[in-house]
Amino acid sequence: YHEGEVAFDEVLVEEEDGRDTISLVVVGHVDAGKSTLNGHLLYALGCVDQKVMHRNERDSKTMGKASFAFAWLMDGNSDERERGVTIDVGVNTFATEHRRIQLLDAPGHRDFVPNMISGAAQADAAVLVIDGSTGEFESGFHAGGQTIEHTVLVRSLGVQQMIVAVNKMDNVGYSQKRFEEIKSEVGAFLKRAGYRSEDVSFVPVSGFKGENLLERKEEDLKKWYAGPTLVELIDRLHPPVRAVDQSMRMVVGDVFRTQGLGLCVAGKLDAGGVKVGDSLLFRPGEVETVVRSVDRHGKRLKHARAGDSVTLALNGDREDLENVRVGHVLCCPRNPIPMVTSFLAQILTFDIAVPLTIGFQGVMYWQSVNEPVTLNRLLCLVDKSSGEISKKRPRAIGSSSTAIVQVHCQRAVCLERFADYKQLGRFTLREGGTSVAAGTVMKLL
Repeated sequence: YHEGEVAFDEVLVEEEDGRDTISLVVVGHVDAGKSTLNGHLLYALGCVDQKVMHRNERDSKTMGKASFAFAWLMDGNSDERERGVTIDVGVNTFATEHRRIQLLDAPGHRDFVPNMISGAAQADAAVLVIDGSTGEFESGFHAGGQTIEHTVLVRSLGVQQMIVAVNKMDNVGYSQKRFEEIKSEVGAFLKRAGYRSEDVSFVPVSGFKGENLLERKEEDLKKWYAGPTLVELIDRLHPPVRAVDQSMRMVVGDVFRTQGLGLCVAGKLDAGGVKVGDSLLFRPGEVETVVRSVDRHGKRLKHARAGDSVTLALNGDREDLENVRVGHVLCCPRNPIPMVTSFLAQILTFDIAVPLTIGFQGVMYWQSVNEPVTLNRLLCLVDKSSGEISKKRPRAIGSSSTAIVQVHCQRAVCLERFADYKQLGRFTLREGGTSVAAGTVMKLL
């Protein structure tokens, strides 16, 4: 086999402890308690240093935000702490009985939806955190709340498994009636958004109290709920099929320098495998590089495969490597990722106020990249249930419609056909701060 490609038998070596890695994104309306839930979960699982927790408890009291002590385990930067909101996508890892979990804490605030998109683009499954408090669920779920946009986005980015954590149940006395009410409303909505009922589970929790994350203590909850805890549900998630036998692809999620290793890039391997000594190529920019070391969750590895989140230390021309940016794609030089300015896509519009017409200008979000695009042809509308063409050359595309369109970018972008690489063939269209449509790439032009 050629360098830059990993022998297939070598890629399939089982991981050291046999646990499958699952990337889990946590989404929901702003203030639904996502960071507190994640922080408490990591604390309960013993992934947090006691000193850090004590410091957070002390600092949060000083700032008059005592209830934020757990959230701060996820929201590290001072801007996030001042505002009490998550801005970036925080990453933490923990292990359950059968799974190794990479936890992505995505921002719920409307201003930061693009950051959420780049988090969800790496995820295999999602936890949707819903605020069960009276009135709060309604504001997150109905009038312009983020719950709906997040759920539709996460689904359009390819996440099929969803755990719905009904949080802050301590505020409603662990009421079964409240839980069932939210479950039936959200369940019906998820079905409409394209989730299969067997891929969705609901769990009542309190992130602040730590109730039903790993165990149940509250009698009010025990007397009616005997189902799995949040961790048990996470442990039951199915790892998706990984594209290990395809050419290597990794979208750069972070670029940094260390004194010992020089230039490093981090990201999730979308396809293929990578090992020390591989010659790889960055696109755009055509920068050549050689892998110096491979790390996963702080452990040095000989090689990694699709589905792993890794940090690669790289060798190469220093000046060229200075041009590597987040969103660039690291790929196998013999079969590099295509670069195009125009492509055909099948799009599904969300609940939009103004129909899409020829000449529509928006922003395409692909992985962690955003590019201005124009729709320059509307080829046809497609019947959702049969997949047949229902109308050729429509003048406009309304709400909740499926259509095939030609998309034009202002400059060449890296893209794959959805049929070849699922994760690299999906994108989201946004305009003026709202998500307009989700799409899959059918043909590169």
